[in-house]
Amino acid sequence: MKNSIYPVEFGNFQLHKIESGRFLLDGGAMFGVVPKTLWSRYIPPDEKNRIPMAMRSLLIKSKKSGKIYLVDTGSGDKFSEKMSAIYGLDYEHSHLLRSLEITGTKPEEITDIIFTHLHFDHCGGTTAYDKKGNLIEVFPNANYHVNKRHWQTAVNPNEREKASFFSENLDPIQNSGRLKLTSDNHQFEPGLDSLCMNGHTEGQLLPVVKHEDKIIVYAADLIPTYAHIPLPWIMGYDMAPVQTLEEKEHFLNHAAAGSWYLFLEHDSAHEIVTVKKENGKFLMKDSLSLADLS
Repeated sequence: MKNSIYPVEFGNFQLHKIESGRFLLDGGAMFGVVPKTLWSRYIPPDEKNRIPMAMRSLLIKSKKSGKIYLVDTGSGDKFSEKMSAIYGLDYEHSHLLRSLEITGTKPEEITDIIFTHLHFDHCGGTTAYDKKGNLIEVFPNANYHVNKRHWQTAVNPNEREKASFFSENLDPIQNSGRLKLTSDNHQFEPGLDSLCMNGHTEGQLLPVVKHEDKIIVYAADLIPTYAHIPLPWIMGYDMAPVQTLEEKEHFLNHAAAGSWYLFLEHDSAHEIVTVKKENGKFLMKDSLSLADLS
């Protein structure tokens, strides 16, 4: 899947989708208590019960402030061969730096990285190993924005969540001197806000881009794929699934009423969706690309 060199004009912002690779995760874990006979109709698994997952970042160039924001950085490519095989990592499909290059953006031009959260598939591309095996920052001039409660979760994780936080991802961020801890529902600049969700992990940050009556929400792991729109379809990875249920209902009510565009980070087939509510149930209304918003 190719990225367009042409940005989508959205008020004071220019937007690019940034494809950062593909990977595979266990379908049962991705859908929690939902039976395989149901979820497999929407996203068929492979012979190992894994489903295809995108790593789709969002590049936001502000015409007003001059800042260049990147939302999440994918998993990066620091994995061993064993781990790469487990997760079926595919950088032939796309790669973070190749995708940025297509848009004419250099890593050193990124001024701000907004992390939805710090699980490895959302922040691993922030660092890499050089030819000598040294860990380096890929975006040497960027401020790193993390919700302050989530940062405490990441550096002091519980036993269930600790396997998602890697020191090689977090330590360079902590040691950079450019870590910016945000409050809940932080505004980065007029037109670029955020929502805070706590069911998947404490302090998950969802960036919100606004232009007139149009709203794009980077849905991260609240709605990782279109198949997660129904309320009870919640990941087994979520730390507080009942809280996710409550957050999803509140969020989707607003999304349906306001015709929000939900930018999906992990859906390999659907880039942006809108939702509708019929007979008390939430469903996908439209499947779009970012270019359709031009």
